[in-house]
Amino acid sequence: MPLPLFFLALAVFAMGTSEFMLAGLLPDLARDLGVGLGAAGALTPAFAAGMVVGAPLAAVLGRRRSVRARLLGFLLVFLAAHVVGALTDSLPVLLATRCAAALSCAGFLALALTTATALVPSDRKGRALSVLLAGTTVATVAGVPGGALLGALAGWRAVFWAVAVLCLPALAGVLYGVPARTPADVRERTPLRAESAVLRAPRAVAALGLAALVNAATFGSLTYLAPVVTGPAGLTAAWVPAALALFGAGSFAGVTLAGRLADRHPGRILAVGGPLLLTGWLALAALADRPAVLLGLLLVQGALSFGIGTTLISRVLYEAAGAPVLAGACATAALNVGAVAGPSLAALVLSPPTGPFLLSAGLVAAALGTALALRAAARTRAAATAPGS
Repeated sequence: MPLPLFFLALAVFAMGTSEFMLAGLLPDLARDLGVGLGAAGALTPAFAAGMVVGAPLAAVLGRRRSVRARLLGFLLVFLAAHVVGALTDSLPVLLATRCAAALSCAGFLALALTTATALVPSDRKGRALSVLLAGTTVATVAGVPGGALLGALAGWRAVFWAVAVLCLPALAGVLYGVPARTPADVRERTPLRAESAVLRAPRAVAALGLAALVNAATFGSLTYLAPVVTGPAGLTAAWVPAALALFGAGSFAGVTLAGRLADRHPGRILAVGGPLLLTGWLALAALADRPAVLLGLLLVQGALSFGIGTTLISRVLYEAAGAPVLAGACATAALNVGAVAGPSLAALVLSPPTGPFLLSAGLVAAALGTALALRAAARTRAAATAPGS
């Protein structure tokens, strides 16, 4: 894999840490700024909403500039947002910095997705994506727990400074590692109207929708994992980070494995992994009162969730190869639509605490049903257009 991919992954690691780090920092942050916990909690959905809106918008704006210039610009805005956030004593200013960070994160990831696949041969897109998205999974394993520990030791502002510092080697890597002109720059000459037509194709729409459903299932359960660990499982609060780390470790394994298989065997991954993912969520709902089983299943579910998610995103980029600007943007938006919708729906089914697991099972079942229906429709169309039909 080209070296620039690893610098892009480092930036994605910093951004993934930033996206999820507030979960362990909100009480300290609220006390320091003199606001209620509910008011401080608005910082989390602001980031997610900015990701959904920002991906298509940021990818289209500045389209005439080179991909490298835009990647650097997004990274600089992201870095500046965290420096200002670390210095401010105002919640509205901090909220504005979170929105700016989300917009730049969305734009960077949208461009990074297409850049990563443009830097490798056309049959290795899945492998390239696994390297890039490993940054997110490592953030869940190490970045977020590490941020929580740093926040406990040195305060929430230290975590913002740490994320800003992480951006510095990523900036140098993009500046000196990403070519001034990449294949993505050449492909971006495609008119936006033509790109939109590519993304309206049934297979591209299906891959985006399925990715959103699977991600909604993932984050719906992950967001409300703590009440299950300390409730039905009967473990102490100290086990919550360990449970999250297990899920993150599984995620890293799933992304890595999918990267090796998604290019050649995407159908097998989805056909085998989809039913297993559904079964796993049902098993978690039924066996959450058994701590050893719960922890083991979290490792498996992390691998399945992110392995299937990576495969679906790689299919988006294969199906929408003629939409170099909008493909990565829409893939980013789809993932974040799921990240917003899943926890929002899970909040409605928290009684019993295992309700989010059942919701996740339902979302995966909907994805599988949709995939089977689309496959049947495609076969019917193929049979109708076959010679002699």
